[in-house]
Amino acid sequence: MRVLVTGSSGQIGTNLALRLQRDGHEVFGVDKRVNPWTDEFRYLLQDLTFPGGLGNDYPPVDVVVHLAAHAKVHELVREPRRALENTIMTFNVLEYCRANELPLVFSSTREVYGDVHRFEEYGEATADFAFTESPYSASKIASEALIYSYARCYGLRYLVFRFSNVYGRYDNDLSRMVRVVPLFIHRLLHDEPITVYGGGEKTLDFTYIDDCVDGLTRGVEALAAHSVVNETINLAYGQGNTIVRAAELIAGELGIDPQVVFTPALLGEVTHYIADIRKAHDLLGWQPQVPLDEGIPRAVEWFRAHPEHAADFVGDWVPQEADFKVVTY
Repeated sequence: MRVLVTGSSGQIGTNLALRLQRDGHEVFGVDKRVNPWTDEFRYLLQDLTFPGGLGNDYPPVDVVVHLAAHAKVHELVREPRRALENTIMTFNVLEYCRANELPLVFSSTREVYGDVHRFEEYGEATADFAFTESPYSASKIASEALIYSYARCYGLRYLVFRFSNVYGRYDNDLSRMVRVVPLFIHRLLHDEPITVYGGGEKTLDFTYIDDCVDGLTRGVEALAAHSVVNETINLAYGQGNTIVRAAELIAGELGIDPQVVFTPALLGEVTHYIADIRKAHDLLGWQPQVPLDEGIPRAVEWFRAHPEHAADFVGDWVPQEADFKVVTY
């Protein structure tokens, strides 16, 4: 196949592009930033938020994978216009798909389920815009709604994947995208304390990058083959781990006694999520292979072997009083 990947310079985009090429597919990427990790696939520098969206100078493709987004939850709380830009990017990609009659794979997030602790396992049908927690989650559920409308109005074929705390290879560019696992590795390597927002019971579903990309690859191939069409699917490990346990695993791998600081949850944060992944298994034959206690050693090993991209990171954003969540449910 010929696959167009937006957001191809990000962690998931880079891993996906390289995996697709290894599987014999042709990849063309689009991103507004230079890829800091590899030049093994072709890509074009372009800001997808501009009017007109995607251009006509791309090579012919068979399927589009739309990963590009502003994905820093706290950044979008402070600058909600970026949430609007996420929706504009999705609209531009949808118009490109409509004009060229192309199927679309879209990257959504577990953030669309909100943080009201309604479920133990979050199935795909339980997302509700009424529980939107942040401008970021609103941008993703709005983008999903646009996709569903294009399917009904214009016959778009799509798959929507909802990711959860993807970690591993190509995630150490901390000045660009601060994720909890590489941030903790960085801070512990520098003998600095780590902060857990939301308390010691904050529980999330961590997904190792190879599991995420395997699910995505299966989805791309199934959508192109018309075997799985117009579905929304969770991609996660399907097991909850506290942030504290993730920190302890990292510290154990580094041989360090961690200094952990607990503070209240921040605005826009989800503090409890465990995915229901049965649909991914039933539709795609997908099953995650890497639990957190196996993935963390791999992530630490890769991070220590590639310190250059974290070198310019100078520290955390320091939240102010207005940035903390007032829990009312």
